[in-house]
Amino acid sequence: MTDPAIRPPIMPESLAPDLFVRDRQRRTRLTALIVACALFMQNLDSTVIATALPTMARDFGVDPVRMNVALTSYLLSLAVFIPASGWMADRFGARTVFRAAIAVFTVGSVLCGRADSLPFLVLARILQGVGGAMMVPVGRLVLLRSVQKSELVAAMAWLSMPALIGPIVGPPLGGFIVTYVSWRWVFDINVPIGLLGITLVTLYVEDVRDLSRSKLDGWGLVLSAIALAATMVGLETAGRGIVDSGLTAVLLGIGVMAGLGYWRHARHHPAPLLDLSLFRIPTFFVSVVAGTLFRIGVGAVPFLLPLMFQIGFGKSAVESGLITFASSAGAIVMKPAAMGALRRFGFRDTLLVNTVISAAFLGVCAAFRPAWPIAAIYLCLLGGGFFRSLQFTAYNAVAYADIPRERMSAATSLFSTIQQVSLTLGVTIGAAVLELSMRAQGHENPGLLDFSVGFVVVALISLSAAPINLMMPRNAAQEMSGHARAADRQSNIA
Repeated sequence: MTDPAIRPPIMPESLAPDLFVRDRQRRTRLTALIVACALFMQNLDSTVIATALPTMARDFGVDPVRMNVALTSYLLSLAVFIPASGWMADRFGARTVFRAAIAVFTVGSVLCGRADSLPFLVLARILQGVGGAMMVPVGRLVLLRSVQKSELVAAMAWLSMPALIGPIVGPPLGGFIVTYVSWRWVFDINVPIGLLGITLVTLYVEDVRDLSRSKLDGWGLVLSAIALAATMVGLETAGRGIVDSGLTAVLLGIGVMAGLGYWRHARHHPAPLLDLSLFRIPTFFVSVVAGTLFRIGVGAVPFLLPLMFQIGFGKSAVESGLITFASSAGAIVMKPAAMGALRRFGFRDTLLVNTVISAAFLGVCAAFRPAWPIAAIYLCLLGGGFFRSLQFTAYNAVAYADIPRERMSAATSLFSTIQQVSLTLGVTIGAAVLELSMRAQGHENPGLLDFSVGFVVVALISLSAAPINLMMPRNAAQEMSGHARAADRQSNIA
């Protein structure tokens, strides 16, 4: 045994740079993979349930189009509770909150599997959303606080790789479960994943916290919750005959007033729950605004695509799942190439061109028909997923490029809240356009033309993000992308 008195001293970073860098990269990958466990569970859940919606609608005796509330109730719950996630992590420690969030999400999943009506399912999905609201942003915050900015794109790629397995496995797995077992098992499969996540968090995640922000912005939480909930429910019911139009107008009015109230409150509060002053940072502003428009379009896909294949094409849940997984397979193929694209073209140019390409692939879905060769549909979905993945990686990374480390918690809360709102809007707008098209054409059930209208509308919304990317400087986040170093090498060669 080595005598402690003569044990060699630990080499500082300056004496062992390679060893230090390798150790830091290893810890970054490990943290990213653990956080990705939570993302895997959430993404698996959302893609599995999308495939199961038509079957669940038959069991509950409701219109399949109305089943979108099972998606939007979860996303709405995320949007309402995410603003408090940063404060919770700072106050109680990231590991404690992360672990508790996974537990709540898992319990909510068990209750979803026991649902015997749509209202019961919606309530259970809301509980799931409470867990998800703390789970994903707190996990992302742990990662942001443990990596260097030059490693952030690579860390986001490591974070996304396992998380993308969920959407790849989800559709065929959901189709298999629904066809051969029971849709209730699509929720029960979260239990072993949740238990594994809790174990890994307990063993390996550091309990990082920042006690400088010790008081919760209570009024901010109330006002933001009312604004988000009232606005989203109002948009969900607008023009669809679900409730009286007067009630919809009241909800939208309450949402607008609460939003204005929060804006006024945030201007005078020293530490607002959602720090709107972050929008003064150009990279954050463009990432949020352009990213929101892009996500609204993409957010409709998990709702529209399975319904189109099962109702419009007449395919089974298993056949639908085996087709829709191609989009996520394309996303995971892109991840290794994302860093190379950003290094060569930079964030601004990559986001600008890629928005147009991604929107075009989304628009092609409007032309899908049963007569199409299945290989052609696979290629379109694979290509769309490939380019959308690059877009999400770039937006998720550049949002934090110029954020000071002490404001990472606030930036994560605001970014995650708006991200979830945009995905909720995607499902809501997709369902609303589908129903409005059905009414205009006198259809009792959605037809292929109705789905085409839906895909065209959401593709145009995604495309509208393109000019906003021009507001970002051409040299934005060069340290993160490595674009400047690549340009220097090219000039030296020339």
